[in-house]
Amino acid sequence: MCGRFALKANIDSIEERFTAQAMFSNTDFAPSFNIAPSQVCPVIVASEKGRQIRLMKWGLIPSWSKEFKANYSTINARVEGIETKPAFRKPFKSQHCLVPTNGFFEWKKPELAKAPKVPYFITMRGMDTPLFAMAGLYDIWRDEQGQELYSFTIITTEANELIKPLHDRMAVILPEESESIWLDTTNTNPAKLLSILKPFPPELMATYQVSNQVNSPYNNTPELIEPLL
Repeated sequence: MCGRFALKANIDSIEERFTAQAMFSNTDFAPSFNIAPSQVCPVIVASEKGRQIRLMKWGLIPSWSKEFKANYSTINARVEGIETKPAFRKPFKSQHCLVPTNGFFEWKKPELAKAPKVPYFITMRGMDTPLFAMAGLYDIWRDEQGQELYSFTIITTEANELIKPLHDRMAVILPEESESIWLDTTNTNPAKLLSILKPFPPELMATYQVSNQVNSPYNNTPELIEPLL
């Protein structure tokens, strides 16, 4: 599962890393260290004019939904059976996206039953929490006036050996060489698409305990992704 993540990069950095153009002003988004479901954040999609960065609500709302209301059950999409599930089968065909992040959070169950869960931050090994991409799907909901409202979900797969002590699921992290494959709207081969939606190599990742201040989505400071001393 992925229920909280961080994006400390500014829009200029996201544009450079993913060779994409933001479709909104720099003032419309600020780096966030504690992105929670229903919040709006940058997402990368393919278009005829190249890659675009659009602001989308986290929690996919199907185009056929009666109202634009996020459902907690659609913040993630399990890769198993994703091509047949009602909310995701249409987006899986042609509405893929990259969700940029510097890392995501998981909470470890304590050994003592009544003790609180312990938050951990999961990122890439080596560099200072570099930008990477989680695989996602998006959909476009239109109101009665024809206004388009975008929302997305993060695809999850079984946890790798690093994440298993924290959770049995993890976000699908795409290697850079797979990002273009995932965004290619002409690729209609389900088997090829599903083949890249797999657990990321654990030896390339790092995880460490962080402050329980991240438990509240109202907290949003750089300290939330710093290792707990």
